[in-house]
Order: sequence, then structure tokens, then C-alpha cells
Amino acid sequence: MPTENRLRREFLKCAGTGFAGTALAVRAGQGTAKAAEPEPKTGTFNVRTFGAAGDGKSLDTEAVNKTIGAAAAAGGGTVLFPAGTYLCRSIHLASNVDLYLDQGSSVVAADPAAPGESGGYDAAEPNDWSAYQDYGHSHWHNSLFWGEGISNIAILGPGLIWGKGLSKGYGPGPVAEHPGVGNKAISLKNCHNVLLRDFAILHGGHFGILATGVDNLTIDNLRIDTNRDGMDVDCCRNVRISNCYVNSPWDDGICLKSCYGLGSAKPTEFVTITNCYVSGCFEEGTLLDGTYKRFGPDVRVPHTGRIKFGTESNGGFRNITVSNCVFEGCQGLALESVDGALLEDVTITNISMRDIMSAPIFLRLGSRMRGPAGAAVGTIKRVIISNLVCSNSVSRLGSIISGIPGHAIEDVTISHVQVWHQGGGTKEQAAIQPPEKETGYPEPDMFGTMPSHGFYVRHATGIRFDDVEIVAAKADLRPAFVLDDVRDVDFFRIRTPHEADTPVFALHNVEDLAIHMCRSVPDTQLPKVEQTVL
Repeated sequence: MPTENRLRREFLKCAGTGFAGTALAVRAGQGTAKAAEPEPKTGTFNVRTFGAAGDGKSLDTEAVNKTIGAAAAAGGGTVLFPAGTYLCRSIHLASNVDLYLDQGSSVVAADPAAPGESGGYDAAEPNDWSAYQDYGHSHWHNSLFWGEGISNIAILGPGLIWGKGLSKGYGPGPVAEHPGVGNKAISLKNCHNVLLRDFAILHGGHFGILATGVDNLTIDNLRIDTNRDGMDVDCCRNVRISNCYVNSPWDDGICLKSCYGLGSAKPTEFVTITNCYVSGCFEEGTLLDGTYKRFGPDVRVPHTGRIKFGTESNGGFRNITVSNCVFEGCQGLALESVDGALLEDVTITNISMRDIMSAPIFLRLGSRMRGPAGAAVGTIKRVIISNLVCSNSVSRLGSIISGIPGHAIEDVTISHVQVWHQGGGTKEQAAIQPPEKETGYPEPDMFGTMPSHGFYVRHATGIRFDDVEIVAAKADLRPAFVLDDVRDVDFFRIRTPHEADTPVFALHNVEDLAIHMCRSVPDTQLPKVEQTVL
């Protein structure tokens, strides 16, 4: 027995020196007992050592920030959250400091401070350019975790970040603009060398993750189940997003932006998004707990959940690849430049979609121009979308590629695509002439019901369709393709339903068109046509 007691004492003495040891000490009936102060060589700092209770009732903000400060003062290290529930408000990230959320650990966003209570969320810092983007994009300090101007940081581990007390920016609950209210789960501004890996976010507020002006950013193996945006990557360079699961019924899942919040038009560029799942069809929390509970038919929810470029689009999007991603019960791909952005050199491949609630593919060049006066209308060019399959999408919109008069979308290739939609379009819908809405907010339904059930292409040049199949579950009496003000367009190996007295193509002001090996339509070349159907 003495030998056993001595070994137990030695084990507990060493427990603070590593992730597994500390966690085991806490789980082995130690309660809130303090772990041993780490030896400097270990570089591990246990938040319990610095006074965190982890009981879900005591406010642990001060203890957590003290732990991070100690790690930073030591030149860097890992701050450990062993199993427990840590109720916090604003946590200040620091250079050269990693946070590790161990199994069984949860960091929970506390409710905003009551009037007169100290320790509220940090105030939203002033921003001279806040008029050019939404409130959430203009401020970073009013968050559960935030860092500005720091480098070499990480949040790691299988634990949970629960934004329970955060504001989502509208509707019932805390008002984001009020002092002491938190608005985001993780917020980063002007940072360098950032790694976010393996943890889960539940109910993340306006943003589960907002990264603005962050270079060398890796986001890997996250599970995000939230009430607004899953993650927004804004004005960032060298970004890798991989192996993530995002359920965000009320807003975008994975969203690239390039706002004016930093006071300049900085692009988001050199980005890869791969092996990710996005959805908008499950009740919040049921992706994380594995029950995957779908909303009932009487619940009004936008089922957004998609991968999108925009809406904030001042600086641009360049050299981006999206691959091997799955969409379920949400909206489709959206690439938008409406504030002067240059959207160019984008490849999107190996995409599987099911139960899509709007356009499977939506490309929009517009002139909302939400930014400083004098900026030019942007561009969308050199985009390749290939190897995409979509089943059971709504048929009201089809897919849309739409510029504005005088500003064409350029050089887009759509290849090896199958879209199976619900069908049911009418002759009356085929006669619709969609409004331009040049300055409107970009969304797939901005034009209303579309006159085509496959693709509507307007104000575009250099468009290629190759090996595209459109299938309607019910007879659709609209053309599969409607083209308006389009130059240099090729169709090769197109397969569509052919209903009696329903054309496959409706052409308005089209030049340099070629059709080859398309079922139901003979090979055709037209140098110029004002209006015809094929």
C-alpha cells in the first residue's frame, strides 16, 4: 500500500506536464484541485492552475486570460483546458500561444454582463470604415475569443466552443451593438500563421469564425453547428480549409469575403477548400450530436448553409480552388462580385449536391458598390466548374450566370455537370424577362422565377458548356438554356428533356454561338442572332 500511494503521488505530480496526464488527473476525482505548476521545459499551462473552476457556474475569464498571459510571458506554450465547462467572456489570444481543448472540455460564452456588473465582453473597437460592411464585419474585440496583430497561434483539440450567450446580430436575444455584448465565437484581425483544428463550435453567434486580414491560415477537421455563418475568411492570403462539417441553416456555411473593414480593398487569395460538408437542413445542434433532425415543414428557415464568395466584395477573390465538397439541404454555389471586386482564376471541381433550395450554380457580377466612392465595377473571369452532380434541386431558378449591361462575365467553363431538378415549369414562366437589378443585393432569387430550367446566361462572353445534362422529374415547359446578350458561347454534348413545342435554347442578342453533338438540336453555328429558338 505505501508503494501504491507513493506511485499515485508521483503520477499526480507529473499530471500537469502533458495533455493526457492533466486530463486524467481531473477525471480521476480531483474536482477543482490545482494541477502542479508546469516545469518550464514542458511549455504547458493548465487553466486550473491559474484559478479556473471549470464548473459551468463560475466566471473563468480572468483565470483563462491570466493563463494565456503566463504562457506568453514565458515565450510561448500551450494553454490546456482539461475536462470541464469554462464559462467565459472575452478571451485574449496571444502570439506563440496555443490553446488545447481536451476531451470533455467546453468553453461556454457567458450571457452579457448585467448593468453595473464588471467583466463584460470587450467593447467593439471604433472603425472609420464601418459604413461599408455589416456590423459584425466591422469589429473584432466583442467576441468570445479574439486576437489582433498576433502570430503563431492555434486552437486545437476535440473540445467544444459553445457561443451560448453570443448575439447573432438580429432577432431576439442580446443586441450586438449594445456595450458588453459578444457577437462572434472566434475573431481574428491582421494575424499571421494561424491553425484551427479538431474542435467543435455550437451556436457561434454572427460568426463561428471570422478571420480578417489573416495570412497563412489553416482550418482543419472542425465541426460547426450554428445559428448564422459557420466561417468567414475575409481579406486573407494563403488559406487551407479542409475536412470540415458545417450546418448553418440561417446563413452561409463557408464564406469567402473581401470587405473594406481594414480600410483598404485587400483580396482574399491563394485559397483551397477541400473535403468539406455543408448543410442547411438540420436543427441546430443535431449535426454535432448525430441525430440529424430535419426541420419540420412548418418551420420557416432559409436553409442557406452553402459555400459562397461574397457578399462583401471590395478587394476581390483570386487563385482559389474548391474541391471534393458535399452540399445537402442548402443553397448552391454562389460566386458574387458586386462591390468592385476582381473575381478571377477560380476552379471548382468534384462537387456533390442534394436537395438544393435555390440555384445549384449562381455567378453574379453587379454594381451595388458598397464602398468608398469612385471604385470601378469589378469583374468575374476565368472560372472553371467541373464534375458537379446535383439531385432534387428546386426548379424555379435553375442556374444563373448574370452580369450587367456593359460589364460581362468572362471566360467561364461548365463541364461534366448533371443537374436533376423537380421540374414543373410552365409556358408562362418561359416568357418571363428577369429584371436587371444592377445595384441589388446578390442572391439567387433576386430576379424571381427564371425563364429557363437549366441555365440562364446574361451579359457574358467566352462561355463554354461541355457534357452537361439537365433532367426534370416532371415535364418542364421552359427552355433548358436562355441566353441574353451573350458573345462567344459553345455548347458541346448537351443532354436535356425535349418536351413537345418547347425549345432547348432561347437566344436573345447572341453572337458567335456554336452547338455540337447536342441531343434534340442539330449542329448549329450562328455568327449573330437577335432572337430565335432552337
